Amino acid sequence: MPFELIKHDTHIDFVGQSRIAIWISVALLVISLVACFTRGVKLGLDFTGGVELQLRFAPEAAADEGKIRSALGPFGLETADIVRIGDQTGGTDFLVRFQAESAGEKGELADQIREALTKDVGPVSLERVDFVGPKVGAELRERGLEALGISIIALLIYIAFRFTPIFAPGAIVAQAHDILLTAGLMVLLGREFDLTMLAALLAILGYSINDKIVVYDRIRENMALHTTYDFPHMVNDSLNQTLSRTVLTGGTAIFSSLALFFFGGPVIASFGLAMATGIIVGTYSSMYIATPILLWLHKRYGKQEEQKPVRKEKPARS
Repeated sequence: MPFELIKHDTHIDFVGQSRIAIWISVALLVISLVACFTRGVKLGLDFTGGVELQLRFAPEAAADEGKIRSALGPFGLETADIVRIGDQTGGTDFLVRFQAESAGEKGELADQIREALTKDVGPVSLERVDFVGPKVGAELRERGLEALGISIIALLIYIAFRFTPIFAPGAIVAQAHDILLTAGLMVLLGREFDLTMLAALLAILGYSINDKIVVYDRIRENMALHTTYDFPHMVNDSLNQTLSRTVLTGGTAIFSSLALFFFGGPVIASFGLAMATGIIVGTYSSMYIATPILLWLHKRYGKQEEQKPVRKEKPARS
């Protein structure tokens, strides 16, 4: 007997709750949009251009973010991003990110910063120096947006061919909802948008569409099984039938993503947080965004079969 976290005879009225859920989504999207204009989108060096240094201090240096920031003051880098990575091989590693106009400036600053940190904080080695030029950063930003757009269009075509065109709009609107809401929540949390965050958004697209395909498959199966049905009632039954699978699959993915957030270190933390948020949002949109749109399109354009076929009776013999 298959394991079920939720009983198979559960009857949650997802269709009845959809109106409230849509308004909640609209409110969250508006809040996210306002946050983008008021707080601004924090772009990483991958998209803006700049320098990232990985520094390793000796244990006796007792380095911390405050000491490093003070040492960077003479270079005009008081606003640089300083992230502690952790204790490794007897020393403490830090990432220092700041803006720089050219690779030549990068090379000069890296040596000067190392000397200043050695003097003011303690023995330090320069483990890695990465430089991204402004033009490269702008190109990466444009290519990232193109990748998201192409992915959404490809998913629209896939859904239309796999099912029928009436299924596609709900899936695509839900996909856009998932990406915009997840990105908006990351802005509210002050997370930096870089290539790692872009990878998370693309992964969310893949997970989200898979969840919607599972729901759509069950709806299509139930449509084939019943020659007469109340379509909203059948959609509700389909959502309840897939609920256990959705919770188990989504829960496993969320726990994995949270493990990356809590234990993966600061470099991968944003990816884990975005993935966990996107999985929750994607699961929610499968129930409360994609299916209500499908219901509306089916009511407006779909073939309704509300009457049972009348079986012809054989004429009585006289």
